Amino acid sequence: MPSSKLSFHVSPGGCLKGRVRVPGDKSISHRSIMLGALADGVTEVTGFLEGADCLATLQAMRALGVSVETLGQGHVRVHGVGVDGLRAPAAPLDLGNSGTSMRLMAGLLSGQPFDSTLTGDASLSRRPMRRVTGPLTDMGASIETTPDGTPPIHVHGGGALRGIRYDMPVASAQVKSALLLAGLYAAGETCVREPAPTRDHTERMLAGFGYAVERDGNQVCLRGGGRLRATRVDVPADISSAAFFLVGASLAPGSQLVLEHVGINPTRTGVIDILRMMGADIEVMGAREVGGESVADLRVGYALLHGIDIPEELVPLAIDEFPAIFVAAACAEGTTRLTGAAELRVKESDRIQVMADGLHACGVDAQPTTDGIVILGTGGHIQGGNVDSHGDHRIAMAFAMAGLCSTSPITIADCANVNTSFPGFIDMAQRIGLNIKAGEA
Repeated sequence: MPSSKLSFHVSPGGCLKGRVRVPGDKSISHRSIMLGALADGVTEVTGFLEGADCLATLQAMRALGVSVETLGQGHVRVHGVGVDGLRAPAAPLDLGNSGTSMRLMAGLLSGQPFDSTLTGDASLSRRPMRRVTGPLTDMGASIETTPDGTPPIHVHGGGALRGIRYDMPVASAQVKSALLLAGLYAAGETCVREPAPTRDHTERMLAGFGYAVERDGNQVCLRGGGRLRATRVDVPADISSAAFFLVGASLAPGSQLVLEHVGINPTRTGVIDILRMMGADIEVMGAREVGGESVADLRVGYALLHGIDIPEELVPLAIDEFPAIFVAAACAEGTTRLTGAAELRVKESDRIQVMADGLHACGVDAQPTTDGIVILGTGGHIQGGNVDSHGDHRIAMAFAMAGLCSTSPITIADCANVNTSFPGFIDMAQRIGLNIKAGEA
């Protein structure tokens, strides 16, 4: 069927039970391929997320002359070419729907001796890129976008990059990572200071590949000119994907679910903190360190949730999980208020407005604000309805969970992009008890 017509149809009721391992962490999967490509030697990656976004990064590295073997079951072997071994691509690099790929690749390619162009699909082509291209230009990169600051991005190679000290105006792991990757090729030291903590996978993985990184509070620094050594990367399950089931199990009476081997990097656990503040019953079990990343099993059961004022300091630690959190707020008792989250308006969709529209379609009072939303919880059940996900994978999966507390069916349109982050979502959701099927709109 045409991908734009793929819809989810969710019947009310059911609960979530069993043990599952959601797909690998998207952020770590992207970075494992990029850093493996720049390393000396062969990097073995297990648990790699074989979704469209991460495969876009993989294909881009192949187009840059890197041999990458996909061996099945999330096992990928990257034959590194070293920091100076990338080759000019024969055509523009199409990164599909992946903002992470585009922003990080913009940094990486700024230090190369050749020209390159980064393109994407219609959604990615509307996303802001000046937040990356501006500081890269300050480093000496020759880099261009459209007049609106959107893709395609044209990178003119051969310039000499210099290290800078950059105070990020808005917390963004993608901007931080792009500057650090450019910093590998810059003369002197590159330092990035963030206004609030963001995911630190790039810093951790650079260290794992033997590259010296200095972290001091909210600042991270590195010096250009070093080498990376190949290593083994075990990608944990993605907490952003686990978040949908954390919410679903919290909403459905009778639920008892264990999510296995989930990454609980402290820069990513805002969703657990927020849901617990709302009254969720979530237990972190068997916490352990795997390849420099914290991992645990998460047990979650049904609980009566209540609305809260979400602390702004948790916003960067849960930025990708808010669509799911909004559904939890809709089914909770009382009002939930979010502020300080203007970043949500420039994701794969305007997640504040699109979620508000979808909640309205299900009979929920949700008032968007400039930098957040106010949701008046229903205290247990919402109505069914027709929701447009606007091609945003996280919107689609969030409203799938809403079926667990709806009184009539929910139909979610434009769901093909779920494959960007969670291949097999329908099958896994059905297996643990969600009444969902896919079909044409």
